[in-house]
Amino acid sequence: MNALRRWLLRGLFLLFVIVVGYQLWIFLHICWWIDHNPGSSAFMRDRLAVMQKEDPNAKLRQQWVDYRHISVSLKRAVIASEDAKFLEHQGFDWEGIQKAYEKNLKKGRIVAGGSTISQQLAKNLFLSTQRTPWRKLEEAFITLLLEKMMSKRRILEIYLNVIEWGNGVFGAQAAARHYYGISASQLSPYQSARLAAMVPNPRYYDKRRNSPYLAKRTGTIQARMYYTPVP
Repeated sequence: MNALRRWLLRGLFLLFVIVVGYQLWIFLHICWWIDHNPGSSAFMRDRLAVMQKEDPNAKLRQQWVDYRHISVSLKRAVIASEDAKFLEHQGFDWEGIQKAYEKNLKKGRIVAGGSTISQQLAKNLFLSTQRTPWRKLEEAFITLLLEKMMSKRRILEIYLNVIEWGNGVFGAQAAARHYYGISASQLSPYQSARLAAMVPNPRYYDKRRNSPYLAKRTGTIQARMYYTPVP
């Protein structure tokens, strides 16, 4: 009995060390990314692994571009589309979460999400696409760290450089090249609104660029973005 107890205690201690070590690993990465740019993200690595199962030579398209070289229109459009209260909240838009819950409950399925840009960045940088009971807790922890340790400007800069914008297309610069053959700094208000409209389902819209819903959503975002402040 004593031997079993010792093994259990050792197991719990080892689990504690692993959990604390992982949180420290996340903390140190965020510290580094305050002044240094991420080379990739967990989501990018997951997507590349999936793509290379079909084509071993597949590569992602992504090129980092500094905040000042990203069109202000794209910044406005993405905030207007994804997180209108980005500059106001501390990582969580509780009103948005409540509205999304009520909408999903009414439809009987998930049709809306309440995730902020900070939450989405937390998922993109660190978490796999697998859904586990601990994933939301981990996402909340990382979101709090991002908000406490980084400025809104830096959070948005990283977000615009790592999010998916098509099949193997990541970041604003690659998206601007892929869809319009221009740099991220040259994106017009309409082009920016259209790219923002694609964010929730980029691979789908990459194949269906003439989607009526995409056109409608683009118009809605373009009307809102002029009143949207950016960091």
